[in-house]
Amino acid sequence: MKILHLPIEIAGQMGSLCGALKSYGHEAIGLNYYHTALNYKENIIPADGMEIVNIMGEALRHFDIFHYHHLLTAMTDYRDLEMVAAAGKHAIMHHWGSDVRTAKAQLLNPYLSVGFVPEQETHEKLMTVSKYISTAIVQDYEVLPFVSDYYRQVHILPVAIDTSKFIPVFPNPLQSNPLVIHAPSNPKVKGTDVIERTIEMLQREIPFRYQRVDKTSHEQAKQLYRQADIIVDQIITGSYGLLCVESMAFGKPVIAYVRDDLMSRYPTQPPICNANPDTFYDVLKSLLLSPETRFQKGVESRKFTEDYHDSMKVGGRLLEIYGQLTSG
Repeated sequence: MKILHLPIEIAGQMGSLCGALKSYGHEAIGLNYYHTALNYKENIIPADGMEIVNIMGEALRHFDIFHYHHLLTAMTDYRDLEMVAAAGKHAIMHHWGSDVRTAKAQLLNPYLSVGFVPEQETHEKLMTVSKYISTAIVQDYEVLPFVSDYYRQVHILPVAIDTSKFIPVFPNPLQSNPLVIHAPSNPKVKGTDVIERTIEMLQREIPFRYQRVDKTSHEQAKQLYRQADIIVDQIITGSYGLLCVESMAFGKPVIAYVRDDLMSRYPTQPPICNANPDTFYDVLKSLLLSPETRFQKGVESRKFTEDYHDSMKVGGRLLEIYGQLTSG
């Protein structure tokens, strides 16, 4: 198959999925007009929006599947979806959460108060997209309710990373001055204010180091993650994403908030140290005081990532989804 991912890269996932698809012998490439300090490059061609529009004619002749991301397509009015359908090609939409999460999320997660999209505007976009696309992908069950009414079929596809590129560095049980790292891509959504206030409080009680990682490239950030004894992702969102997955792949204990109703839906419960703003102090303090727990959680985290998030396994599942799409 010949697969085109577009138009923006979300947390390196476009590149990871394309890499896995190529390993399976298919042609896959991503076009990305969204550029950040993380600077994802693997299997991606940087392009601005007009460049993507201009190559759509050639792309329609060459590619079999158009894999769109983040409720966006090549054209702002979604006109290219009609072109894809008219050419007899297949399209799929991949939702990531921030593109479709409305204020209704607060009904299940009282800690979440920011990061919502306008409900009516999002409804109209989904109605337009679903006229041409009948199958969608979401990263987890937290995103599912926001899109399930619009598509004939919605698949759960976990975040994907190439675990072979993440050599685990498990926390040293003998470390008496552990390093805690927090990397807030969006401080309000991550709960950074509460996290850092709690860290300041605990530093008056327990010896440990703290480093905040932001405004750095993805490669530089990963080198810092390797040094950590504990990684704090977020304590508000209610589900986990790429930072958690990469941290677990490095064999680190990760603190994040995952809603109880979502935890039970994973085939194997993620070994995340679950904490919300009300419990973060106790969870972090417990990890700081227990080197053995840090090590054990790190070992469990690495295994979970290999079993559930490895890009070849996720890519194999994606090929099954494509197969259903093209045969239907």
